[in-house]
Amino acid sequence: QVQLVESGGGLVQAGGSLRLSCAASGRTFSTYALAWFRQFPGKEREFVAAIYWDGSLTNYAHSVKGRFTISRDNAKNTVYLQMNSLKTEDTAVYHCAARTTYGLGPRAGEYAYWGQGTQVTVSS
Repeated sequence: QVQLVESGGGLVQAGGSLRLSCAASGRTFSTYALAWFRQFPGKEREFVAAIYWDGSLTNYAHSVKGRFTISRDNAKNTVYLQMNSLKTEDTAVYHCAARTTYGLGPRAGEYAYWGQGTQVTVSS
């Protein structure tokens, strides 16, 4: 099993920045990559970004490319999501997810482990 715990969410004004963290524990060696998804009320989870543990590749949703940056710290088993130039439409619950198969695809079903999520609210 792999446990994922997100932190760093909160309330920020439009144009501001936040950094989310996802601490992984347990059988992390069984995972290839971590990703961030977000969920709007009443909607399916939406892919945001993904990264391999070795940092060799990243993948971003078009809606966040150029504003968000995903990174990892292997020594801390932690993945980060730096969010800049935030917009009100970025308001959502942000979830961390880990996959045990190779790839950085956007489909939620490809990710085996999920965190509880952290709320990000961007005010106008």
